Amino acid sequence: MSLARRIAAAAAGLAAVGVLAAAGPATDDGHASETSKPSRTVDLQLLAINDFHGNLEPPAGSSGRLTELQPDGTTKTVDAGGMEYLANSLRTARAGHERSLTVGAGDLVGGSPLLSGLFHDEPTVEAMNKVGLDVTSVGNHEFDEGKDELLRLQNGGCHPVDGCYVPGETFPGADYPILSANVVSTKTGQPLLQPYVVKDVKGVKVGFIGVTLKGTPNVVTASGVAGLSFLDEAETVNKYSKVLRRQGVKAIVALIHEGGLPASGAYNYSCDSGGPGSGISGPIVGIAKKISPDVDALITGHTHQSYVCTIPDPDGQPRLVTSAAAFGRLYTELNMKYDIYKKDIVRTSVVGTNRVVDRVQPKAADMTQLIGRWNTLSAPIANRTLGWISADIDRAGGLETPLGDLIADAHLEHGKSLDPSVQIALTNPGGIRTDLVYKASGSEGDGVVTYAEGFAVQPFSNTVNLVNLTGQQLITALQQQVSGSNAEKPRILQVSSGFTYTLDLTKTGAAQVITDSVKLNGTPIDPAATYRVAMNNFLAGGGDGFTALGEGTDPLVGGDDLAAFASYLTAHSSATAPIAPSAGGRVTVIR
Repeated sequence: MSLARRIAAAAAGLAAVGVLAAAGPATDDGHASETSKPSRTVDLQLLAINDFHGNLEPPAGSSGRLTELQPDGTTKTVDAGGMEYLANSLRTARAGHERSLTVGAGDLVGGSPLLSGLFHDEPTVEAMNKVGLDVTSVGNHEFDEGKDELLRLQNGGCHPVDGCYVPGETFPGADYPILSANVVSTKTGQPLLQPYVVKDVKGVKVGFIGVTLKGTPNVVTASGVAGLSFLDEAETVNKYSKVLRRQGVKAIVALIHEGGLPASGAYNYSCDSGGPGSGISGPIVGIAKKISPDVDALITGHTHQSYVCTIPDPDGQPRLVTSAAAFGRLYTELNMKYDIYKKDIVRTSVVGTNRVVDRVQPKAADMTQLIGRWNTLSAPIANRTLGWISADIDRAGGLETPLGDLIADAHLEHGKSLDPSVQIALTNPGGIRTDLVYKASGSEGDGVVTYAEGFAVQPFSNTVNLVNLTGQQLITALQQQVSGSNAEKPRILQVSSGFTYTLDLTKTGAAQVITDSVKLNGTPIDPAATYRVAMNNFLAGGGDGFTALGEGTDPLVGGDDLAAFASYLTAHSSATAPIAPSAGGRVTVIR
């Protein structure tokens, strides 16, 4: 070849190289031009649930409804929830998504209705295995039966007392990791379970860090968390985000069992309408602002609220924080771009939406079969009649609730059967898990209260304990409803008949309790006098921030709280004389 022809060929080659170079990487917005290489980003979907609490069957009453904000500003209620519908919702949502992960933010078990709770939540773990849950964080209710039982749910094996429920079948445990980064052995400092996990979805690596609220010991019986320490949520997430980045994992999501309080109870309320994070308060706000910008999104729970909000990270940049209410009524769909060159989630691309698990969609056949199988095993116990009611008896609707009144009266009667000197009974609202519903959910007939329904109301196997408290300790306990650790989210104790007081919501903190309004059968409580009080063992241990109740003396451990409730229903109702909802009047509220 002549020199001239060699020069011409080289020039043609350089021109070709120039064309390839011009194609180069994708544009800054992540979209390739017609002449570029394939896009530098791929789609990633996360589907998130939290606070399922073993609600395999559609939850009853207010527990199975959502508030939906309408375009004209009004609201309506929507029936939602049930594992048959949740499974179908998640599977439908995944369709067409090449890279999808399903995650949880704790309390998937614990405080469960009879269908799951009777079998120590094995049915719920089985359902989550079938639906394809990839990972969850631990919640406070995973410790209801102690750390050994939590480890059994993760690792498998038959229950140490009840054994195997199906002959020849050993419980296999959860197929998904239950993360507990901030739950460590007090003795060794080592995490109880895996602190994090990396999921690889078709070449996209995402790290998940799971934590629960550091205040778990305040909301769980002491025996459930013995030997464990609960570390700061943000500090723990930051610690393991560094570990993940050292491993080359830059896409990081935190699963946090702690949450916030949106300004509206509607699941589709826009909490950013007044600016990023303007419509949410509560513990998660402070936590989110401390978590490293390396974390791309926070999926949260615990408060049973629904929200999709942006809260600034420590650099002041917006970051998505979500929660999908509770009991399987919602799931959150998060869609985002993953930069395959940077190996990281494009933070500005993260979009979240809470989706309703409606009951008009098809049921998942495998969940129908699962529920039927466990219902068959539970039927001899579940269908026993406890009593009769004349209308719905709700756990919601005000600070004092009809169901709270009923349970407090049941505990008072049980306390008096142990010691006639008992004068007052108290119960915590968090221990009342659902409503008593008049309309029959099965074949028992309207107004009939079955054991399964009673169990759903009080599933924790607490005992009704007796203690002596001074009048001042009682007053202090009432003040602790709205102050201290309960200042941001008050916990209003439900009280027995004859015990009354006034709560002035125009004031703040402990001053909301009008001291001289606290009375027993119309007589002011004497701060120096001693009163015999019945309450569950959780409150008697100072749980839910009621440290004054933990100071009781001369304790006596009574019977099971569900048994006390069941006995009261049986003794005070019949088919012709059902129990009616309480008229209230025990707590007078000034607004």
